[in-house]
Amino acid sequence: MGDERDPSGGHLPIKLDATSNGEFLPRPLSAAANHANALAADRTEAAAHRVRLPRRRFLASACGAAATLLAMNDAFATIGKAGGFYDLPSDAAFDPQLAANTVGGAEFIFDIQGHHVNPAGKWRDALISPWNMGLRFFPQAKCENEDDAIECFSAENFIKEVFLDSDTDICVLSQVPASPEKSPLHTAEAAATRAMVNAMDGDHRLMIHGIVRPQLPGGLDAMDAQLADHNIAAWKTYTQWGPNDTGFWLHSETYGLPMIERARKLGVKVICVHKGLPLPGLLFGVDDSKYARPRDIGVVARLYPDMTFIVYHSGFEPDHPEGPYDPDDPEPIGINDLVRSLHDNGIPPNSNVYAELGSTWRYLMRDPTQAAHLIGKLLKYVGEDRVLWGTDSIWYGSPQDQIQAFRTFQISKDFRDKYGYPKMTPEIRAKVFGLNAAGPYGLAPEDIRKRNSGDRVDTEKKSYRENPNPSFTTYGPRNRSEFLSLVRAQGNRIRP
Repeated sequence: MGDERDPSGGHLPIKLDATSNGEFLPRPLSAAANHANALAADRTEAAAHRVRLPRRRFLASACGAAATLLAMNDAFATIGKAGGFYDLPSDAAFDPQLAANTVGGAEFIFDIQGHHVNPAGKWRDALISPWNMGLRFFPQAKCENEDDAIECFSAENFIKEVFLDSDTDICVLSQVPASPEKSPLHTAEAAATRAMVNAMDGDHRLMIHGIVRPQLPGGLDAMDAQLADHNIAAWKTYTQWGPNDTGFWLHSETYGLPMIERARKLGVKVICVHKGLPLPGLLFGVDDSKYARPRDIGVVARLYPDMTFIVYHSGFEPDHPEGPYDPDDPEPIGINDLVRSLHDNGIPPNSNVYAELGSTWRYLMRDPTQAAHLIGKLLKYVGEDRVLWGTDSIWYGSPQDQIQAFRTFQISKDFRDKYGYPKMTPEIRAKVFGLNAAGPYGLAPEDIRKRNSGDRVDTEKKSYRENPNPSFTTYGPRNRSEFLSLVRAQGNRIRP
């Protein structure tokens, strides 16, 4: 088994790297994370030799993932006691059944944040779209198609990466911050991808968001049309994005409240909002990152108890390390800003606010102490029934490594005792992976899995996994230079 993108098996199955989803400036890996990658490369090479398998084949197995995670544990331990770790037995690197029992699983996995583009869309005109040339600077923009790099982000590759190369059962296809003429995926095109999956007898495997741009003329009326024409499952909005630097707060009388009222009137009462991961300045048409803060979430949750608000990325900000929540902090940032907003507005855990992990968990896989604080705080303050799985795929390639890492992640006993974080149990993981999102998205997990069992997607997945060929590569700029090349190619700039 081989892969023309990785013939020697040089790519690790669990990806720790500096790539971003294109919405934020990549941050370099720490010395500990670089050491983790180097140690994992050495350990997997030795393990493959020990079990007498070609390196590439070993890495594609459950043992390959287990060996990588175990090496990462050892690397992070060299910098002192970590607040979190990947909990699996050392023999899992050599025992296929033991590895399958730890990095594998049978959870209902519902990824509520997926992305792809339409390679044939009008947004391809480099003069009008800030996404067209930029995607070419994503390191995985080569894939199998040498003629057109943008094909790497197509619906077909999305289906392969998400449904064949990972354990994902259902996904929600979302859109990016852009005006209609510059958007690489319109709601109608997302609906066409859903129809493609449905044609594989995959009914209910793919759901779609309706995009809301309340600052644009007719932005609220577009909500009516999207619902009528495309049966959207929830609304997605970017409070930081807007033409002429017009970001907005959800509780603003000009844009936010009218949007919520329209959603309420239309009967689709789930609003998904990008919070955290501040968009890079004028690249996305806004020059004020304050609207990325989640401080408005508690306000609207209190005003509209019958509405559901899903905080995409959970409010995480990469430049501000996650630590314990301090109720006396005068200027909380990141997850603490979300927690403060809930506290100030009397929103208890397990209410009408949900926190989503897209890009956030993937970023913090390289820092198990920050990861323990972030996951622990979300479970404690937002609620064990209100933390939702999302991966931002396919920007990062297949989400399987994120799934395998989360299946084994554990918060240390020291952190659990000191901060009141819960222990990561199979029950909590199952909730996060899919059971928690089933409610707001109107699904019955057992019915869906029964319906999906034996459909063409399931059949093709079983056949594919007899000889899998994952790329283990990442879609996204890996460093500041690549990100600035992305920006320059678009004729734009970012704030210093």
